[in-house]
Amino acid sequence: MSERQNPYDIGLDKTPANYVPLSPLSFLARSAAVYPDHVSTVYEGRSFTWAETHERCRRFASWLAHKGIGVGDTVAAMLPNIPAMNEAHFAVPMTGAVLNALNIRLDAPSIAFQLDHGGAKIVLVDPEFSGVISDALAQMTGPKPLVVDVDDAAFKGGERIGEIEYEAAIAQGDPSFAAITPSDEWDAIALSYTSGTTGNPKGVVTHHRGAYLNAVSNILAGNLGQHPVYLWTLPMFHCNGWCFPWTIAAAAGINVCLRKVEPTKIFELIKSHGVTHMCGAPIVYNTLINAPDAPKGNAARRVVGLIAGAAPPVAVLEGAESIGIKLTHVYGLTEVYGPASVCAEQPGWDELPAPERARMKRRQGVPYPLEESVTVINPQTMQEVPRDGETIGEVMFRGNIVMKGYLKNEKATKEAFEGGWFHTGDLGVLDVYGYVIIKDRSKDIIISGGENISSVEVEDILYKHPAVLFAAVVARPDPKWGEVPCAFVELKDGASASEADIIAFCRSHMSGFKTPKAVVFGPIPKTSTGKIQKFLLRNKVGSAKAIST
Repeated sequence: MSERQNPYDIGLDKTPANYVPLSPLSFLARSAAVYPDHVSTVYEGRSFTWAETHERCRRFASWLAHKGIGVGDTVAAMLPNIPAMNEAHFAVPMTGAVLNALNIRLDAPSIAFQLDHGGAKIVLVDPEFSGVISDALAQMTGPKPLVVDVDDAAFKGGERIGEIEYEAAIAQGDPSFAAITPSDEWDAIALSYTSGTTGNPKGVVTHHRGAYLNAVSNILAGNLGQHPVYLWTLPMFHCNGWCFPWTIAAAAGINVCLRKVEPTKIFELIKSHGVTHMCGAPIVYNTLINAPDAPKGNAARRVVGLIAGAAPPVAVLEGAESIGIKLTHVYGLTEVYGPASVCAEQPGWDELPAPERARMKRRQGVPYPLEESVTVINPQTMQEVPRDGETIGEVMFRGNIVMKGYLKNEKATKEAFEGGWFHTGDLGVLDVYGYVIIKDRSKDIIISGGENISSVEVEDILYKHPAVLFAAVVARPDPKWGEVPCAFVELKDGASASEADIIAFCRSHMSGFKTPKAVVFGPIPKTSTGKIQKFLLRNKVGSAKAIST
């Protein structure tokens, strides 16, 4: 007996009329057509409309294509948050190629590895980074990419090392260039490297479908609406700026570009351009909160901010409100395009006392609107943990906003997707509402005398101390307990505190066994995206001399 054919499939096929692969390139084309005269980008006295941005992207894509760039090729960019970096997110995929946005804080060996591993054929370079790129090119083992200089009048110094300057390349391009749309929305759009602490980083490959969906999810989760004015405090190289280059195009907003995070400059741009939205790590907001010229009360313009991290300290959430920034916590990783979960706000939260409101808002939350699922799973049984706020498991994602996998690394890809979920390596719990709450990275949990201590929990207490600007807690080997918490503290300018003061403060707010047994004062190492480099601190606590200083 033949299998019954589904009547809803008979004669109902995909055609160009009813099916188009999803791609964020469509957002740029639409905004240029519907809002051609609406400002798309402002930077240091220069501005472009959406029609102009569309033409610039097509011109540069045309130039790239003339240089032989096409499907399967990689174009790298070593640029700060300037218009060219935003344009590269459209121009490169317009050729069918993949964009590799390089971390501008990396050293030459790391850059050389990524250029070799990703096979970049062209690299865009800002003069500030010409030195490190020159060194990286010299250290490459494979074919070297063609270099395009991207001059920036706002930066004095550096030198040209390329064969052509970006604006000259645009001038040579065809303004009527027809973008190559993906034949399959699963086609790669970007290559991003993880900030691994040991060995070489992994190359995360993302696709047009995920970029499209996460761009729209950002609008919904961040309440951007139409025509937001977005300030680029988040590096565009970090997870492609959490997909916000494509998000702002979808919302026909304004990109307020910012070369460097400077509080005074940020407050000036918020006021002069009417900024409505921004994104950043806790360190960015903490820096703004503690800036001497931070506007307070009625002087502060209301801005919606997305904040990402394991768990933003309550002090940061409360402090941001005092300078006019209402924060929404999002969570994710490079492998899920940046943020893919959000602490979705519920009615009545604004009426809660500040400490309770902050406690509710610091959770990692629920899936992004267009992500299938985020939850906490027992990695041994692959079953969801109870919603009791206590049972710890691993945070895992599933859905369209998950990477294709790791470039040239099938083993790591298979391990990451074991059991049909993406394994984050973060440990968390589910509360009674089904919101994810991260307790720690698996490698950051401190096991003292058989008891698990969350470094995040201890850090949250440290941030409540009035003298503390930044804090991090790691495990220190101990002959009796196995491990004990060791705190690293960076004090605010002009503030003072002793080790005894910090330990006594913690002891008054938490159980004795969770209290740090040592405190190290001084600058805390951070990545270019503001994440504290705990692996360096863990290396440091191995030295008894370091702890005693």
